[in-house]
Amino acid sequence: MRKFNPGFAVAGSIMSIIFLILVNYLTSSQYVWFFYPSFVLLLWPIGVYCVKNGKHKHLSLSYSVLLIAFLTVENFLHSPEYPWSILAVYPVFWWPILVFLGKRALTLPVALIGSTSIIFYYAVLNVFLFPQHPWAIYPAFVVLWWPLVIYHAKQKTFFAFSLHATLLLTVFFITVNAVSSPSAIWAVYPIFCALWWPLSMYYFVYKRKLIK
Repeated sequence: MRKFNPGFAVAGSIMSIIFLILVNYLTSSQYVWFFYPSFVLLLWPIGVYCVKNGKHKHLSLSYSVLLIAFLTVENFLHSPEYPWSILAVYPVFWWPILVFLGKRALTLPVALIGSTSIIFYYAVLNVFLFPQHPWAIYPAFVVLWWPLVIYHAKQKTFFAFSLHATLLLTVFFITVNAVSSPSAIWAVYPIFCALWWPLSMYYFVYKRKLIK
């Protein structure tokens, strides 16, 4: 089918982008909106070429570069006083890194290096560029699940995973409570809900195996 032909995709993408530029200029030249659909159209020929030739590593790298470029231009055009696009640079590039690593991407050392480096990246940005609020705790909480899941999945220690995950949730909610609203102790409510996870694992799975 022609839609899987790289040449057809390139021609269609270029023609569509030119059309969008003309429509943008003729109808609403005061606002540059063609930039958004053009970004999507650029993904089309690259994706067709890489998928057809089995170059999935090149696909991840190309898409990551394009996404970073898109966010950077968007940042420069509409909010140059606030460099928010830098927040996505390092995490986005972990996509091609993991693709190039192949099966090694599922190992615990890679998960530890990746999560630690991402936490460090956001901590530095938090301290030097956006010090108004300790927001780095939120991406840190997310990426800590990466090595935690990898470790327990490899060891098949699912009950221990529920305990460690509940501990992580508890620390996170207490930290957010202390940072955002120390005058109101609300963290006990989500912590109470999270405690049902290891309790249910123990009484309905682990203890049942012991009885048998």
